[in-house]
Amino acid sequence: MLAAVAAGLFGIGTYLLLQRKLSRIIIGLALLTHGANVLLITAGRRGQPPIIGTQDRLDFADPLPQALALTAIVITFGVTTLLLALAYRSWVLTRDDEVQDDVGDRAVARSDVVHDEVADQEQVIAREEAP
Repeated sequence: MLAAVAAGLFGIGTYLLLQRKLSRIIIGLALLTHGANVLLITAGRRGQPPIIGTQDRLDFADPLPQALALTAIVITFGVTTLLLALAYRSWVLTRDDEVQDDVGDRAVARSDVVHDEVADQEQVIAREEAP
């Protein structure tokens, strides 16, 4: 059951990460990290709390997934805070939360830059090989 919940959170989170609105990207990242936390918790073995006691150590739960989930929660909190601050700044500057295309990325997508770089490298090689 928890594995299905984790898979659903991963799926919805990934879908939202691929959107152009910054608010949806932030929500998608949060869902994705919650899916990771659920996956970490399901990886742990059920048992008694991992506190040193007189019981058999095989009855204790594995503390590693709990520690990893706690670390993931803290990192998620920091990243989400940073993204919220960036989204707020973007909203103040543009009054829109849509992520715009980068001009450099467009040029790379058209392969103009790659062709220019290859041509430059070929010229350098030709100069080096010339007597």
